[in-house]
Amino acid sequence: MRSAAQAYQSVAKQTASPRDLEADLLLKAAARLQSIQDRWESEYGKLDDALLYNRKLWSIFLTAVTSADNPLPSDVRQNVASLGLFVMNQTMTVLSDPKPESLRTLISINRELAAGLRTIR
Repeated sequence: MRSAAQAYQSVAKQTASPRDLEADLLLKAAARLQSIQDRWESEYGKLDDALLYNRKLWSIFLTAVTSADNPLPSDVRQNVASLGLFVMNQTMTVLSDPKPESLRTLISINRELAAGLRTIR
């Protein structure tokens, strides 16, 4: 039997706007990275998975904004695409020289974009 929380989550996902879902996913990725940064010694082993999750998320965003049928204005699409490429490059930097402070940029970008998505109505 499903718990009430699981049932609520299921309904919430069906009724949430796409922007809210995107914001939630960005915040989830940021939280995972933040946890690793805060507990570097004990959580370092989770870094690759957290970076992969974030990279997959940004790959989806990049695919969406570079699609010819994307309804966003071209300047917004270009900005998100540029940001996505920066995130991919920053991810490679973190992978090549892992340090807890190098996660700060990725965490900040995800949180800032999530906040922006929540203000758009």
